[in-house]
Parts: sequence; structure tokens; C-alpha cells
Amino acid sequence: MENGKFRIIYIYDALCGWCYGFSPVMKHIYQKYQDNFTFEVISGGMVLGERAGPLSGMADLIKSHYPRVEETAGVVFGQPFLNALEEGTAYFSSEKPSIALCVFKHYLPNQAILFAHDLQSAIYEQGLDLSKDENYISLASKYGINGDEFIQKLNTDEFKQAAYYDFALARQLQATGYPAAFIKTGERNFHMIAKGFADIKTMELRIQNVLKEVSA
Repeated sequence: MENGKFRIIYIYDALCGWCYGFSPVMKHIYQKYQDNFTFEVISGGMVLGERAGPLSGMADLIKSHYPRVEETAGVVFGQPFLNALEEGTAYFSSEKPSIALCVFKHYLPNQAILFAHDLQSAIYEQGLDLSKDENYISLASKYGINGDEFIQKLNTDEFKQAAYYDFALARQLQATGYPAAFIKTGERNFHMIAKGFADIKTMELRIQNVLKEVSA
């Protein structure tokens, strides 16, 4: 408990399509409950090492999955992203957007849910290649963060190590898939409230159930 509040921990990956579908749900939960909980976002590191590469290598998989995400979650994959999918040249790796999240948390940790949402919108709506530093300038400046300073931090070992610490933390929390979310009610007490996509009504019900359980 921090400042008398329980913590909601959201584990996601910027490249995860189902996380993109879940992103508006988490944004709603944050906006509704930010006075009641602290919030933390952890990147899972879904596409790293040999799995990272040109978007063309994942295009068929994404094409087969994104219509179901749209239908279930009510989100839309933007035409710029679909165009990028056809071109296949964008570099798909979880590393840089995960480092970017850590840089953002250095400045505004309590707004990390919003920045994670923006990262996914940049990819899946605007079709931006987040392996390119320049695409973070507008994302940072939206929050009053100097873009050049943000990019400088984006390329330091300090924040790269922070991102890999997040990946290890996600594994420690046994998040085997994304999205996932927990309520932390004590040093060793974690209550799972999402394992995969869930709608707003379901999430709110799960949150209330955890609060009832811990107050009983």
C-alpha cells in the first residue's frame, strides 16, 4: 500500500494487439480510479532478440488476428498501420518502446497508463515505426517533456536496464500473456484482475470484488 492506496499493476507490451484493444479499458479504469489507487505499468518484452525484425515477418499473423481484436474490443486498426503492414519494412521490436516507457516513468510515473495508450495509438492507429527515435518527440512533448532530452535518455544504458528489469518483473509476476493486470494489496499479495482482454464492466466488477475480499 502506498500513501494509503492499493496499487493496480498493468502488464502489457506496446506491440501486443490485444493490449491495444484493452488500452481504452485501462485508460477508463485509470481515469475513474486514479484517486483510489496508484497505478504502475510494466512492459512484458514480447518481441525481443530473434523475434524482433521487419514487420513483414509478422504480417500474416497480425492480419489473421486484428479483425477479431476490432470485433471484440471495439477498437480500429488505422489505415496508416494497415499500409505499414503491407509495406512490411517497419522494424518491430519491443525494446525501444519499453525503454521509452521507462524514460516516461522517470518524469511522470503516475501518468504511465496514458503514455502506454499513446504508444499503442502511435503504432496501431498512426502506423509509426517506434524503432525510430524521432517518432518519440511528439509523444513526449504532449506531456511537456523536452523531446531532445527524452531521446537522449532513450539511448542510455540506465533506461535500457530499467526496461529489462521490467521484463524480469513481468516474468516474476507470472504474466505469461498480455494484457494482464493485478491489484497489489500487500507486500506479497497480488490479485489478478485481467488475464487477456476484459471489458470495462468486467474490470470494474473484479476491482470491487477484490476490495470486498480484502476488507472482509
